[in-house]
Amino acid sequence: MISQLANLNWISVLVAFVGYFLLGALWFTLFFSKQYRISLGRENETLQNKPIFIVGPALCSLVITVASAVLIYALHIDSLGDALKFSLLVGIGYLFANTVNIAINPNIPRPILYGIISGTYHLVGILFVSIILVTMK
Repeated sequence: MISQLANLNWISVLVAFVGYFLLGALWFTLFFSKQYRISLGRENETLQNKPIFIVGPALCSLVITVASAVLIYALHIDSLGDALKFSLLVGIGYLFANTVNIAINPNIPRPILYGIISGTYHLVGILFVSIILVTMK
């Protein structure tokens, strides 16, 4: 595992991480702000900007990006076509499905809407990450 981390192109990991994180900022505050607030049952509220709501997603995006980079290198994914297949497998099979699963709890008033908004963000995000990691490999 340590040797796999040492062999990563850390510039591509950084670029992919920043893109993924910025996509999330735009996704939830600009592109789907209203729908996101509705999914949380807070359509008439302004969501708080506490540090955990910035640092937490940033750390999660970094972990997802590094894990994806390790898998892309270990699986020898070198083409955009293979990056797309990887993105769909990981994006739908893990990120989207897990997001919907987490949303299905009593604290999320509109779990399916939340799952679609957040799960689709992760699907698009992992596609972006995979394309960056493969093209800058």
